[in-house]
Amino acid sequence: MPAASTLHVVLGAAGGTGSAVIRELVARGLRVRAVTRSGATDVPEGAEQVAADVATPEGARRACAGAAVVYHCAQPDYTKWVELFPQLTRAVLGGTAEAGAKLVFADNLYVYGPPDGPMTERTPQRAQGRKGRTRVEMAAAILGAHADGRLRCTIGRSSDYYGPRGTSTTAGDNIMKPALRGKRARWLGSLDQPHTLNYLEDMGRALVTLGERDEADGQVWHLPAAESLTGRQFLALVYEAAGHPPKAGAASVAMIRLVGVFNPLVRELNETLYQFRAPFVSDASKFQAAFGPFEPTPHPEAVRRTVDWFRRRHAA
Repeated sequence: MPAASTLHVVLGAAGGTGSAVIRELVARGLRVRAVTRSGATDVPEGAEQVAADVATPEGARRACAGAAVVYHCAQPDYTKWVELFPQLTRAVLGGTAEAGAKLVFADNLYVYGPPDGPMTERTPQRAQGRKGRTRVEMAAAILGAHADGRLRCTIGRSSDYYGPRGTSTTAGDNIMKPALRGKRARWLGSLDQPHTLNYLEDMGRALVTLGERDEADGQVWHLPAAESLTGRQFLALVYEAAGHPPKAGAASVAMIRLVGVFNPLVRELNETLYQFRAPFVSDASKFQAAFGPFEPTPHPEAVRRTVDWFRRRHAA
């Protein structure tokens, strides 16, 4: 990494994770470049905006030029992960290496498949579906590039997330829109199984910590989250913040499969329904031990901020 470089580059700046990383970087007073395909997204004052298709080697090189740290928060359409995600990540690895920068990859928990208990970084990778195996392949490529000395890399993994700009997640528009209208919101799978939910602002803090700390290099880290809670508990918090009585429903496997016949995005959810039929809990104690106490935002406060953001969005 060039000694004079202080630039932090965020790929996928328009998404929930990328935008949270940008807000954290700006709050820390760091130089930030926000990269999207169009070069136009809502970023805090002081952040540079750049248009680049980082799925191409040329676009990735241009986006990463001069960087000290690159945050890989970009991803293709959910229905096209298998076809496009590995190619995108290879281009990002090349662009980051050419810049002499460090790469922080925002990953998820798909690599583990159905867990037998709380997931740690040592949990065996038993992904059963195509998207999970794609995540395994990409993580191996990133850690392999670090082991080969091509560049410094680290991986931060989160569970399902929610928060400002988290519109297309399992706890996004499909939950917030009906709750704000006082209508029934449907949770995937069982309403009564514990599930880790990461808050986007906490994810931004944790990913920037991984970018700044050398001891994070070459390893996988689970990002801290508040205590796991059930879908029923989460929906109760959402409706309370929205000012309506709870109207919780469950989207059954049969319902999802029926809708999936006509909706490709819903059809893709079949692969990960195991996450909502049994406990799905992430253990971030490794992160806490390495980097010191990290206080995740309590769910009631995080949900209130999230509902307020969605209320403003739908009122605009």
